[in-house]
Amino acid sequence: MKIATFNINNVNKRLANLLDWLRSAKPDVVALQELKAADAEFPAPAIEQAGYGAVWRGQKSWNGVAILARGCEPIVTRTQLPGEKAGAESRYIEAAVRGVLIASLYAPNGNPQPGPKFAYKLAWMKHLAAHAGELYGADIPVVLAGDYNVVPTDRDIYPTTSYAKDALLQPESRALFRRILDQGWVDAIRALHPDAPMYTFWDYMRNRWPRDAGLRIDHLLLSAQAAKRLLAAGVDRKIRGKQGASDHAPAWIELREEAKVRRNSRSLPKSAPRSARSKASSPTRRPLLVIDGDSFAHRSYHALPKTILGRGGRPAGAILGFANVLLRFYRAREISRLPERPRLRRRIARAARGAAAIRRRLRLCQCQGRGLRGR
Repeated sequence: MKIATFNINNVNKRLANLLDWLRSAKPDVVALQELKAADAEFPAPAIEQAGYGAVWRGQKSWNGVAILARGCEPIVTRTQLPGEKAGAESRYIEAAVRGVLIASLYAPNGNPQPGPKFAYKLAWMKHLAAHAGELYGADIPVVLAGDYNVVPTDRDIYPTTSYAKDALLQPESRALFRRILDQGWVDAIRALHPDAPMYTFWDYMRNRWPRDAGLRIDHLLLSAQAAKRLLAAGVDRKIRGKQGASDHAPAWIELREEAKVRRNSRSLPKSAPRSARSKASSPTRRPLLVIDGDSFAHRSYHALPKTILGRGGRPAGAILGFANVLLRFYRAREISRLPERPRLRRRIARAARGAAAIRRRLRLCQCQGRGLRGR
């Protein structure tokens, strides 16, 4: 699963650049920033024709964020950070795609500093850090992707003193970025490329692209569940050199598909001895897993996003998470491993059938057979 972040710097002006990159790079998910377009101006038909579903939060002339998903529709869970005032600038959107929660964010630049713009930047990043802490605590795969407008360390900028007073390098900005990392989030690019510059932004001014005078300000931060699936990461820097390009280049990661992780962890190598394979496939006595259904459903309700929507835009209750767990448990025939407990087996089967009925009535939203499915 390839996930990218790309500050497009005007989605309509650079639509051709975006479509060319989508065709060549084939990302599964894209977090876009700086749309510089109102909601009605977003080029949804062209994006759809390219094979991508999209959700977005536009703003005329400035800001604007979007999430694209190849072959499916992202399921929106949030359109602004908790604590932001209604009608705030369009800087954050969050959606579920194929079992991963994706955030596209565009942090304030903060210049000039000191001043009200820098104060707004710090306040916004505090809201982000608080929300990031809640997401990390949910123990689900999450990717916080976007233009953070923070140069984390001196190795993330070309050798220069010209940015010394810039808001992107100030100790307060860096401290808030570090606060997020200290929660456990993994900086994917830096994790796999600890020494390379990996710049993502080159200003149009002062010939900075030809001089490779870049900054790394576009980041993909991974929760623990996402980080353990990390395979690769990089920056498509050649895109910055195209005619009419954005001043940013796409940064991307590749995550191992969750189904493959589970399948590989259970399967034995084909070269394993026949006796080992037969022994592994035979039933074994294991500790009984007991689930307090009432407590589990209650905790699921508080852990899941409250804005997951079903067909027709109707709310899909968090009980779906519990129903899905029971369904997977039943369909995997786990209950057949309890032959000495027929009474318990019947109770689990009844609960699973009830969960299936709930699911049919609520008509779970689909993402072409994939997606979060209310988890």
